[in-house]
Amino acid sequence: MYSKEETSRIREAFWTAFGQYIAPHMSAEGGRVNWTNYKTGVKHIYFRMQAGSRDASISIEIAHPDEGIQELFFEQFLQFRAALENHLGEVWTWELHAKDDYGKTISRIYMELPGVNIFRQEDWPALISFFKPRIIALDVFWSEMKYPFEELS
Repeated sequence: MYSKEETSRIREAFWTAFGQYIAPHMSAEGGRVNWTNYKTGVKHIYFRMQAGSRDASISIEIAHPDEGIQELFFEQFLQFRAALENHLGEVWTWELHAKDDYGKTISRIYMELPGVNIFRQEDWPALISFFKPRIIALDVFWSEMKYPFEELS
């Protein structure tokens, strides 16, 4: 078991390494982007990458506090599902009105990678290989499809 400080240090080291690895990649629109803290530009829509001791996930998270508006955003994503899956090259899991780790109602579209552990440095290449193509694909999708979401916000 790691101390709180050690846990924080290992997580920071991984995300720093990932950030350095992916930094040379420009966004779909040709600019620099902070891939580890991707900004969608639409309030309450986030691209999240998470890694823990049992698995990792990447997701589109809709966290609007009004569940009705959250559902409208989710339905908008559903309209673009074929385009999203085409960019990603895979089918993700879709969850309307789930609970996050803090009990807050969110909706999300996500992919998980089981059996990896951020605290095992030998798993870092698998984590990087999991996150990198998916966050880049999300960026390409978002550069083409963000405008209807901006109008909803």
